[in-house]
Parts: sequence; C-alpha cells; structure tokens
Amino acid sequence: MSYLVLARKWRPQTFSDLVGQEHVSQTLKNAIDGGRVAHAFLFTGARGVGKTSSARILAKALNCESGLTVEPCNSCSTCLEITDGNSVDVFEIDGASNTGVDDIRELRDNIKYLPSRSRYKIFIIDEVHMLTTNAFNALLKTLEEPPAHVKFIFATTEPHKVPITILSRCQRFDFKRIALPRIVSRLRYIVDREGVSVSDEALALVARKGDGSMRDSLSTLDQVLAFCGNEVPDADVASLLGVVDRRLITEGCQAVLSGDVRGALGIVAKVDSFGYSMRQFCQELIDQFRHIAILKAVGEPGDLLEISEAELSELRLLGGSTSQQDLQRHLTLLLKAEGEIAHASFPRLILEMAFIKMATLAPAVPVQELLARIAALEGGAPQGPRSGRPETAPAPRPAPAALSQGEGAPRAEAHHGVSAAAPAAPRPPASHAAPAAPVAESTPSAVHSGDLWGGFVRFVKGKKPMLGADLEQVYPVKVSRELLDIGCLNDSFQLKRLQDPEQAKELKGLAQAHFGVATALKVTVLSEVPSDAPPTLSEKKSLEDAERKASLRREAEEHPLVAAAVAMFDGEIAEVQELPAREKA
Repeated sequence: MSYLVLARKWRPQTFSDLVGQEHVSQTLKNAIDGGRVAHAFLFTGARGVGKTSSARILAKALNCESGLTVEPCNSCSTCLEITDGNSVDVFEIDGASNTGVDDIRELRDNIKYLPSRSRYKIFIIDEVHMLTTNAFNALLKTLEEPPAHVKFIFATTEPHKVPITILSRCQRFDFKRIALPRIVSRLRYIVDREGVSVSDEALALVARKGDGSMRDSLSTLDQVLAFCGNEVPDADVASLLGVVDRRLITEGCQAVLSGDVRGALGIVAKVDSFGYSMRQFCQELIDQFRHIAILKAVGEPGDLLEISEAELSELRLLGGSTSQQDLQRHLTLLLKAEGEIAHASFPRLILEMAFIKMATLAPAVPVQELLARIAALEGGAPQGPRSGRPETAPAPRPAPAALSQGEGAPRAEAHHGVSAAAPAAPRPPASHAAPAAPVAESTPSAVHSGDLWGGFVRFVKGKKPMLGADLEQVYPVKVSRELLDIGCLNDSFQLKRLQDPEQAKELKGLAQAHFGVATALKVTVLSEVPSDAPPTLSEKKSLEDAERKASLRREAEEHPLVAAAVAMFDGEIAEVQELPAREKA
C-alpha cells in the first residue's frame, strides 16, 4: 500500500477539525442550521490554512445521506466519495489549468442537469483568480442566478485579482494564518497518535517553518520523521531545517546587551563555522529583540507573541535592566545590517561591525534627564571666568567652531586670536600680510599656493577644471615663466594625461596666456617621490585643513563651557565642527 502523507492523512473531515478558522466554521454551521446557505462562496487566505478542506466539508454537509447536517457522518457513500475526490456531483476544478472561456461554457452546459444521486451539484474552483477575463464574464450570469440545485465554492490566495463583479455575487470568507501555538497543539495531537517521540521545542521549530500554514507544517513534519524515525532529537530537527540553534541566538543577545564585544564576535564566528546563513541569523536576532521590546512595553504580551512560557521567561531575563530606548537602537542597527547583508559580498564583516557597534553603544540618556542637568548647570553651576566679564558685546571671531556631541549636546564656540585668560598679541589677517617679492624662478622648496605655480594652477582650473585638478596632483620640479617642469609618478593617471599630445598642446597654450611668454613644458617621470620634493597642491591643502581642524579642536577643548559640560556628563568630545563665517554687519 502506498504511503499517505500526513497532510492528506490528517486532513480535516469535519468543521470541528478545522484549526484556527472558527469564524468560518461557525458561520457555515449557523447557515446550515438556519437554512440560509448561499449559492456562491469565496474562500480567501494564505496557502495551507484550510480553504479547500472547508469546501469539501461544506460539500459533505450539504450532500450527506443522513440529511443536511453541520457534522457530516463521513461514513456514507456520498461522504466517502467526496473525501476521496470521486463524487460525480462534486466537481473540483483547478482554475490554473482550466482558464479559458470554453472550459466555463462546458461547465455552464453541465449545470442545467440535475445531480445524479446527491442534493446539490457543487463546483469547487481552486485558484479562481487564474481564470481569464472572458471566462469570468461567461460565468457572471450563471453565478448571479444559478439553478437551485447548484452551489459554487471558489478558493483563492489572491482575491484582489478576482473581478469585483464576481466578488459581489459571493459570500466572502477570509481565512487567517494559523497561530503558532495552535499549530504546535495540532502537531502534538498527530505525533502522539503516530507513536512518535518529539519535544514541544522541536514541534515549535517545525511550526515556525510552516509560517502559519498547517499543510506546510505537516509536510515539514513528514520530512523530519523520514530523517529521524520515531525518536526525534531537537538538534536533528534544527540541523535538517537549517534553523539557527536557539542557544546561539540567546548567547548573541546576552553578549550584545552586556557589552561583551569578544563574546559577540565569537558568536558570529560560530555561526560562520556551523554554516548558518548570516542573514537568517540576523533575522532571528531581530525577532528576538522584537520580542524583548514588546515584553518591555506591555509586560504581559498575551497573543502578541507566539512563543512558549519557557521562552517568555528566558526573554524577561535577557531584557533585564535594558531600556526601551536601547532596544530600539539595537533593532535599528540590526535592521540596517540585515538589509546590507542581502546584497553584500562579505556578510560576516557587516554582522561583525553591527555587533561591535551594538556592544559598545553607550546607554541612552532620557531627554528629560538631559534637560534637568542643563537646567541645574545654568541655575547653580559656577560659570568660571564668564562671571567676571563686563556685559559688553563679544569681540568678532573670524573662524567660529562648534562642538558636536550627539543629539541634545551643548554647542560651544572656539575663539581665534583672543584668549580667555589674557589678551594675546593681535595677529594680522592673512590677507594683510606683506606681498612676497616677485620671483623669476622658484625652487622646489619655495613652491606654494601663492607663487607662480599656485597662480598658474588656479588659472588653469578656471579655464579647464579637469586639467587643473590633474595639476593639483603633480609635483612642480621647476617652475618659471619660460619652463614648466612637472613631476609625475610612474603609471599614474596624471602622467598618462599630461603625456597626451593634445593635453600638452592645450597646457602650453594656457601657460602662454597666463605668463605672456612662450613657455616650454617638460614632464619628468618619477619612480618615487623625492625626499626634498614639496607637497602637491592637493597635499598642501589637506595639511592646512588638518592643522586648522587641530587648532579648532584645541581651542574648543580649552573653552570653559565645553570643559564644564564634559565634566558634568562624564563624556568626551566626539567631534568639533567649524561653523560658517558670520557675515559682517
């Protein structure tokens, strides 16, 4: 005898056998009891939640030889034929295979004949949304006024694809995804009668794999039993289904929430060595943190979480004293990492960086607490040198800066030229410096942005931005009005550009236009940068920017308000940002 899979062997045969669809079964039973059975039904919902099974049960309830009943006997010949799919009066039609208008015309011709031996001719059309528009149109009139001996039952996973003209002629029943505990309970009922030893934890893994579908869960259970036999170890179930070991999920959460960077990275290494999917592990972590966040928010989740009592206790221990704000930040980082892992070449690296950031996150301080601290500082904290200053307008600052210390952090300005303790000798602005004496030719050590080379590069950049950008990356070996000797590193992009005859000709023309005399051009190939070579203009600019930022940071750190804020919050300066120069009044 051929093997009958569990999904068929344990298919619901009565309304009471339906799991998780009480709103449908109760309505249909009341309609049968009250003699208010409609001529057309539309069953919608996800796969494997009981749509076709309900259609068969309804067909048996209407045609059972014991009479109209909410509980068919399942022993008469009519019930047995419907169960086996052999009834001559119950037609199960696959909408995906019979999509044409000719199929519907054949159905219409069949409708006018009375049933052979039952009360009703019942047409069950599965995946009805696959019918063509012409097929739906051919069905409209018959569906609106069918013969008294005909009932239609449509099933679909995509009701939005069914024309509104069809929907309006049917009673619609929306089947729900089945809750995890209900699936586990049904699986326990089945394995006990099959004589299989399996834990509730393993059944929960099977049910999660089914994702709300009873049929998918039973198919997965069949696969597990084929692999393990009548004794089903939890580890074998997790290995077969490719599910991440729950202990790794728990240990990963513990490491992150306790700030154990080494432990968190060790968990990622284990996930990698065991061959689990990094993305799946990240998704499991997201689910775990979601559960903890919901527990923190509502205390008793009830039906908000589809988890066992043992898992609830474990999650409460994991959450501990972690604040809701910190959990939200962890979830945000994990969601970002999961999206990046989906398209990453190195998913382990992304997960490791996310774990490092999560484990090193400083605890979030509530805004109310920050405001209270700032109010206390303004009201009672000493103001330092500021209290002894006369109430006069502050001296203008040529380059103000601001301290950035994250959201809600105080902003302070770094002053240039004037010290808070004692006035320093005034420094003339750079624009007022004495002009340098004109030179006919510059040595490498003398080249800078204010000499012949810098002026020439600015001129070229104004005319030809791309060429000017190339000149900012090369070394001026020798520069005069009559000769431009440019040094380029071997195999550099700039060398290839400047050796191009068209580029060289254009550069000579620009030099003559700038200097007013014919200027020779020489390109020197450098195997390495000479020790006495001046920096390129690009390097010079980077050095000046770095020096300016370092100076701004020093001045910001020395500011009394900044020092007071750092001491009060027991923090450190994360970043100093330069503010745009103020417009003169």
